[in-house]
Amino acid sequence: MKIGVPREIKNREYRVGMTPAAVHELCSHGHQVFVETNAGSAIGFSDNDYSQAGAQILESPRAVFGAAEMIVKVKEPQPAERAMLTPDHTLFTYLHLAPDKVQTDDLVTSGATCIAYETVTDRRGHLPLLAPMSEVAGRMSIQAGAHCLEKSAGGRGVLLGGVPGVSPARVTVVGGGVVGQNAVAMAIGMGAQVTVLDRDMEVLRNLDHLYGNRISTLFSTVRTLEEAIIESDLVIGSVLIPGASAPKLITRNMIRRMPEGSVIVDVAIDQGGCTETSKPTTHDDPTYIVDGVVHYCVANMPGAVARTSTLALNNVTLPFVAALANKGPVQAMREDPHLMAGLNVFGGKVTYKEVAEATGHPYTDPESLLGL
Repeated sequence: MKIGVPREIKNREYRVGMTPAAVHELCSHGHQVFVETNAGSAIGFSDNDYSQAGAQILESPRAVFGAAEMIVKVKEPQPAERAMLTPDHTLFTYLHLAPDKVQTDDLVTSGATCIAYETVTDRRGHLPLLAPMSEVAGRMSIQAGAHCLEKSAGGRGVLLGGVPGVSPARVTVVGGGVVGQNAVAMAIGMGAQVTVLDRDMEVLRNLDHLYGNRISTLFSTVRTLEEAIIESDLVIGSVLIPGASAPKLITRNMIRRMPEGSVIVDVAIDQGGCTETSKPTTHDDPTYIVDGVVHYCVANMPGAVARTSTLALNNVTLPFVAALANKGPVQAMREDPHLMAGLNVFGGKVTYKEVAEATGHPYTDPESLLGL
């Protein structure tokens, strides 16, 4: 198969879809890999590294899209990239389509086979291709929040861990999944006073088992959530419904009652955000203030630590890229229902129910399209 790796063009996005090691793996199985020049140079992967791994270096994204049957990326394709997709392409990347009707419409129009990292599953019902970026984003959320609490960044001037004689910051983590677990670990490590809310008692029991009285765990209801939010210095929004828009659990009224200069880091912003006041921001302009509360809503947080993120992502995507290349996308998905769970758009039809519901497209069962 001919595989294309374009350079990412989203704001401050330095990750790359395949490392030289991943390219070498695919080339050793007889596949051709086309890499856009400087695709990985920002994080230490030179064109020469890719050439030595067996890739052909091309000078433009149009050349890469024109040469490739499968496009392997990191972030959702931008408008210029979507315009280059054809029915002959398989696109394998993060898509986050539910809150993005325009992108969904364009992918439907393209006729391409579009497989989303974030909805591929495993035998335990987990999301293995989302997990490493969730780990990164969860850990980064505390770093970002700690910085935003500084007075120079618009915050209330609170040190996350406090000092002897002065209380630490109060951190509330909404959602105890992969993002939340990593945020809790970082916040505890920095000495914060941590509360985590979830509606899954098994999640809360596991966190209690890990951390005991170093954290407070609360079953999430409207009242417990409101009480925790309005007493917080830093709130981490980490709620996920796979493939669907994030629920707006944190209301404008809750935010209005938070302390002046407190901070919200909405890690769910890729799926639309879990607060009523969230809107996507960029690494160039990461924050804004609503009702005195600093909002950090960068939609590609792991891009700030692009080398770590790229290596972690390739560890989990490579087996799926290899399966798609070795067997072809249709046969690979027929043989692997977990890979098929990643199929969001196929031949001009939306094949993921939550995306169809969120964007107004009719839903088509992927099994019928794949001949199962």
